[in-house]
Amino acid sequence: MAHHKRTTVIVASAMVALTACAPAGYNGANSGAAEPVAVAAAEPTAAAEPEASAAPEAPAADQAPPSDVKLTDELVGKKLPRMGKVVTDQDGWVLYRFDKDSADPPQSNCVDKCAEVWPPALTDGNPQLQGVSDDKVGTVTRQDGTRQITIGGWPVYRYIGDKKPGQWKGQGVGGTWFVVDPNGKKNLTCLPTGTPKPVAPPASGGGDSGGGSTYSY
Repeated sequence: MAHHKRTTVIVASAMVALTACAPAGYNGANSGAAEPVAVAAAEPTAAAEPEASAAPEAPAADQAPPSDVKLTDELVGKKLPRMGKVVTDQDGWVLYRFDKDSADPPQSNCVDKCAEVWPPALTDGNPQLQGVSDDKVGTVTRQDGTRQITIGGWPVYRYIGDKKPGQWKGQGVGGTWFVVDPNGKKNLTCLPTGTPKPVAPPASGGGDSGGGSTYSY
């Protein structure tokens, strides 16, 4: 059964210049430079609000994730240069939270294509903690029955636009995705000057290649 934890979300009104705290390798003066922040080269220009979805069905009973799904075995609270306090998994990948989710009660609204771009931090037990308080960590049962880690009640995710551990290209994507800190709050230290769009979902081999679509996650 998912733990319900309350968390206070602090909303910052000021935007910080991107170039002052961009991940290493980002060149704000050249949009075609290596490691652009969260924008794919073939990304459509139109931004869209997330589509309204019907109330999710009651989740299935907890079940083990598929064998080919990577689990999050450890949460590490640390400080990164320019960004400050973050939480990473055991491999150093920065974790994020989604404003369209909820923390009280915990619920993940990132499914299907969204979850391909933002893989949920799944667990089959209790992850090891370093720099993250035990009373801030819980789980929520997703619609497919798998268990996702929550911090401060907020489900947490990785971002496939991050190409190496320690990057935070997902910061501010869609105006709804933010680096999570060890208390489950949004880290608003380093924000882009615009509203980056997410990278395209991985090619599935089906008819939906993402071409000409707008991504709402």
